[in-house]
Amino acid sequence: MPSRESNSCWAVLYAAPLENAETKYLSKYLKPMPEPIDSRKKPIEVKVHVASGAGVDITWSDGHTSHYDFPYLRENCPCAMCNDEREKSKSFATGSGASSGTSGGAGMGPPNAFPMFKPKITAKSAHAVGNYAVQILFSDGHSTGIYSFDRLREMCPCERCQQEFRSVNNESRR
Repeated sequence: MPSRESNSCWAVLYAAPLENAETKYLSKYLKPMPEPIDSRKKPIEVKVHVASGAGVDITWSDGHTSHYDFPYLRENCPCAMCNDEREKSKSFATGSGASSGTSGGAGMGPPNAFPMFKPKITAKSAHAVGNYAVQILFSDGHSTGIYSFDRLREMCPCERCQQEFRSVNNESRR
């Protein structure tokens, strides 16, 4: 362990006991994670069933239980690349997107008139991201989506959550 006199940042973090000046300095920069604004979006229990392929089950602080299949999560991936692809698909479907006549990768250009067989999306692995999210490596190799618990509650597939969370979010985005 570095000595207290060391110029290493580890010396500041691991020195014990901290004097008041050091405590004030650290507390200025090291803040606890804020609680969610809506306490209903705080999970009590999270189960990711990678081996069985059953999906993700979350029990929320208000007692509600949500189930997410892996294909549903992959389809609604929150990463920037997937959001861009969804926007391109929307603009193409509404006719406002420019068509270059070329076809790119999955999701690029016009929808395929003869879709190829695609195996069911499963999860290869999953891990917690801090205490606020889950990240999943899908069987198609995609892994850049970070599913915050806030976002997961908003995208719960049940009718109750759709009424309580999605309608509120759509109104606030207008």
